[in-house]
Amino acid sequence: MRDLRISITDRCNFRCLYCLPETEAAADFYRRKSTDSTEAPQPIQHEWKPRSHFLTYEEITRVARIATDLGVTKLRLTGGEPLLRRAVPELVRQLSELEGIDDLALTTNGFHFDKHAEALRAAGLRRVTFSLDSLDRDNFKKLTGRDGLGELLTAITRARELGFAPVKVNAVIIRDLNDHEIEALAQFAREEALTMRFIEFMPLDSSRAWQREHVVTGREIRDRLQAAFDLEPAGMEHAAATATRWRFKDGKEGQGEIGLITPVSEPFCGQCNRLRLTADGKIRTCLFSLHEHDLKPLLRGNATDTDITDWLQAVVLKKEPRHHIGETDFEQPDRTMSAIGG
Repeated sequence: MRDLRISITDRCNFRCLYCLPETEAAADFYRRKSTDSTEAPQPIQHEWKPRSHFLTYEEITRVARIATDLGVTKLRLTGGEPLLRRAVPELVRQLSELEGIDDLALTTNGFHFDKHAEALRAAGLRRVTFSLDSLDRDNFKKLTGRDGLGELLTAITRARELGFAPVKVNAVIIRDLNDHEIEALAQFAREEALTMRFIEFMPLDSSRAWQREHVVTGREIRDRLQAAFDLEPAGMEHAAATATRWRFKDGKEGQGEIGLITPVSEPFCGQCNRLRLTADGKIRTCLFSLHEHDLKPLLRGNATDTDITDWLQAVVLKKEPRHHIGETDFEQPDRTMSAIGG
């Protein structure tokens, strides 16, 4: 295990159709696309918890420090929307001072990024990933439930100005919703020197309305991009990387890159090296885990670092060999993506 993804809040100011589809536009889309018109999907009920329910920054930093002693070298802060939590630059500062961390990153929807960008950079954040599912204002609002495209584009520009590198942008592609924008999103990445990562739609939405027919596979995306652009393989970042990478053959170095993340059609479970820490102190060994391991009692009890080290090692040995998306025995986790952390 080399990668620890830390959710610092389950709250979000967006209502993305693939995560918290609570808008009327989302309901209309799933109602129109559903293969089962006789029974509406039963949404996962989310119960908002008091602030004391979630780990403090000191507790998060302690877990991260112990994890680095066990070999973790990458930390990523996620949510919900992480920048809804107060004083995130202070947490970044604490984590950036840990020995052994080679990569400290943040995933955000970008809406509040501009006002925190300088402080995050000064605190030690070096990489940022934005969620950008559409370049069309109306479609963006339909997908996210928020008229926030302008703020997000400003955030991307600001990140580049401040020297965050590489700046990555994630797009979840859903058939008949934003798949017509695949080429435009790739062209945007090329022009703005971004790493654009196309992600297959996964069953982690709170409405439990996911259907395989909604999925645009990585192969289909790749075929369309290869027809529109002259692409060549860019190699793997490392053995456990989630994305297959492509670059524009006729472009100069630094002129954008394409990544395909295919957990549904081409799972990469065999090389997974990731653990997830939820905002309320649970360790998840897979994004689709049906069982969580509660670390909070140890953190708030009298457990020593050695106790927690032993506990973490035992948990890692229980990591699932793979997920079961698309199989008859697949069972969607109780938590949505917003509550798990991306």
